[in-house]
Amino acid sequence: MKVLILAPSRSIHTHKWALFYKNNGIDVKVATFSDHYSEENAKEIDTISLPKLLPGKLSYISSVFALKKILKSYQPDILHAHYISSYGLVGALANYRPFYVSVWGRDIFQFPLQGSTNRKIVEYTLSKADVICSTSHIMAKETNKYTDKNVFVTPFGVDMSKFRPMPEFKTDGKITFGTVKALSDKYGIGDLIKAFAKIHQEKNNSELLIVGDGPQRSEYEQLARDLKIDHVTTFTGRVPNDQVPEYINRMDVFGVPSTEDSESFGVAAVESMACGVPAVVSNVGGLPEVVLEGKTGFVVPKENPDELAKAMLYLAEHKDESKEMGIAGIEHVKANYNWTDNANGMLELYEQTLKKGMKS
Repeated sequence: MKVLILAPSRSIHTHKWALFYKNNGIDVKVATFSDHYSEENAKEIDTISLPKLLPGKLSYISSVFALKKILKSYQPDILHAHYISSYGLVGALANYRPFYVSVWGRDIFQFPLQGSTNRKIVEYTLSKADVICSTSHIMAKETNKYTDKNVFVTPFGVDMSKFRPMPEFKTDGKITFGTVKALSDKYGIGDLIKAFAKIHQEKNNSELLIVGDGPQRSEYEQLARDLKIDHVTTFTGRVPNDQVPEYINRMDVFGVPSTEDSESFGVAAVESMACGVPAVVSNVGGLPEVVLEGKTGFVVPKENPDELAKAMLYLAEHKDESKEMGIAGIEHVKANYNWTDNANGMLELYEQTLKKGMKS
């Protein structure tokens, strides 16, 4: 089987899909916009850069011509575009079959609401797709506002051989709250810091561990200073992906207080549960789907540091219950979000499509 993935090559999600295909004997290439190209990821996956010769969305025109040349030369069995408002549109305009498209979040929750042209782009792209995929049920439901086609739910699971309990990383005598996210208001990092400030008043042996980097890091560091918790707050910056499980295992409670429905799935929450760390998430997007309220963690109102603090503090103070939630979380991930099972599900979809004999 030959698969061409049309997506940002610098995305860990794109690279994870491509590596899985390669490791399962599939001939796979990634086609990506030049400003989304990753030299590091291209060392492992054959990656082709699509030029952007014109400003704004006009640049897609030059990308379509380049993509058509690639398709003519490579002749993949499947063309799979990720992110409907950009790569999806380019893939649709290339007029190649079978054509898969995966929605990611903002491209379906926000983009089509920003004007009639955007809505038409989404509707056109979906109309050209042979198969439409979504990582969550709530995002599939949102997608069906623009198409009457079936939307396949293909969760983006985690590698449970990497994300697993590692007791050796726990810190004795400390209660560690934390998260692993990009440092942006979209992910409610400010709310997490404010919530922790309230928690620290109750638990002076607590600390906050924020793993990741982003455009608002200096703003959040200042917020921690303003709230006088900077001495117990650690900003690690970006860490290598293979070290993320170690950092999660240092935490006792994991927070994902995202603020937008474009948080379509909640990979970070799934990763924390796979490590046996209960998660507290906000009630947006696909987060309430992945965290079972009261069983593997808690779901709280978005943009509400008080409720966030209350839930996280409860887990810190009820250690036996928290441990039970951690165990339940591992089982929940194993049953529903094991990466190997999820990725094999996508391959099964590919096989079904190829049996139907679709071809340009």
